[in-house]
Parts: sequence; C-alpha cells; structure tokens
Amino acid sequence: MKIDEQTKQKLVQAAIQARRWAYAPYSKYAVGAAVLTESGKIYDGTNIENAAYPSSICAERVAMFKAASEGERHFIALTVVTDNAGMPCGACRQVMAEFGLDMLVWIANEKGTITRELTVSDLLPGAFTGADLPDQS
Repeated sequence: MKIDEQTKQKLVQAAIQARRWAYAPYSKYAVGAAVLTESGKIYDGTNIENAAYPSSICAERVAMFKAASEGERHFIALTVVTDNAGMPCGACRQVMAEFGLDMLVWIANEKGTITRELTVSDLLPGAFTGADLPDQS
C-alpha cells in the first residue's frame, strides 16, 4: 500500500512525541512508536521499563496493543523512533506479524529522518502466524 508523504510524516511525528514519555530509567534508551490503522486512526506508544526486566514492554507493542484494545485489527503502517534508528526486537516483530505481514514499517532517528522502509515480512521472514496452527473448527 502506498502512503502519502503527509500521512507518513504525521506518523513519524506521533512517534517522536510519544518518545518523550518513555520510561527508560535503566537502559536510557527511549523509544517512540506510532501505528496507522485501516480506520485512519493513529495510536502511539512508548517503551516502559521495569526493574524486573522481563516485565518491561516495548513502544511498538504498546502502540499495537492500544489500537487492538480499541477494536482495531488492521494495521497499515508502523513507525519506530529512537536516537539511532534502532530496529524492533523479535517479540515486537512477532506481534507485528499477528496484524499483517504486509504492514509497512518505517525506522527513524530522533530527528525524524527515516533510515529504513520495509515490511513485517522483511523483518520476520518465515513468520509463525495463525495459518501455522491446526484448524480448530
């Protein structure tokens, strides 16, 4: 799917703004994310760390879970913003796959410069999806 430049920049700016709310007292690595849904809404998220590290959650999953908790199921694009244009972790890639292997993913730095444009399929080739589960009917 082709996204116009104005929408793309709106998504990047939403991720930049969300990044300001990161709770990263341990890693000091603030991450902001924003997901565009098929309905046209944008949901943002930020990473939230915890002293018990496995209890932390990434910005990408926060944004997607916020959207899903509001009834959204079809995601068009997701933007991730970090200081150094870092890539999503494996857990986030798996959650992205749940909502569509063709979802666009833009990776940007803190200035909003997009350094990579790819799809979830690019990030997670051979993804495990619901299609891999036995038919439950």
